[in-house]
Amino acid sequence: MASSPDLSSADNTPENPGSGSPSEASATSGTATGGERRGRVRLRRAAVMAVPATMVAAGLAILTAEGALGVQFAISGMPFTVTATELNGTGFEQFGGLDNMADGSPNAGDTGGQVLIVTSAIKNATLTKLCQSVDLGGTNLKITAGGGEQKVTASDLTTDSTELSGDAAFNNIEIGNDASTLTKANAKGPIGVFSQQADTVHIGNLRQTNYATTAGVFKLPGLKLSFSDSGC
Repeated sequence: MASSPDLSSADNTPENPGSGSPSEASATSGTATGGERRGRVRLRRAAVMAVPATMVAAGLAILTAEGALGVQFAISGMPFTVTATELNGTGFEQFGGLDNMADGSPNAGDTGGQVLIVTSAIKNATLTKLCQSVDLGGTNLKITAGGGEQKVTASDLTTDSTELSGDAAFNNIEIGNDASTLTKANAKGPIGVFSQQADTVHIGNLRQTNYATTAGVFKLPGLKLSFSDSGC
């Protein structure tokens, strides 16, 4: 019986799964390179798009920290009353502006959601017998503080008011400044807007109708919050 011809060991060796024809190897290599290239392009595009947003965010943070921009928020549109038997402050500024309510606020009425206000900014302030109240319709939410030996203190205090009254005295006052050039407190108004500033301010029997208040630090010793039939 004739024997079968021996098969070469090379013929019996299974193909390397990773090997293929030159064209197949080239196609595989090209696909990998193309995918890597496209991935790099996408990463570069994302990085380029992120740079302006990052720069803007950083710039706004710096400007806010330096007081060039005020921290803005949508007001409720509900005014509140603030009184104090005495206010003393160093670094005083005052200028006009607009406060805006949230879109669709039920308190907008026929105002278009905007309130014309006067912003008062004080770098460091102390207040004696502070009272704040807001009319909730039939009852008042009332806050009092600083009625004892310790007074209320605030830094970088701003109030947006429609009415302000009291017995006032200023040291080294400047009237008629451009609001964008103010230097006494950490706040600046819009360019071209009338303003005034002074080294110090004293107001006795202070009374304000406010729509917004902000402060860097606000300390209220003897704080008491309650509902009351009457406001401040």
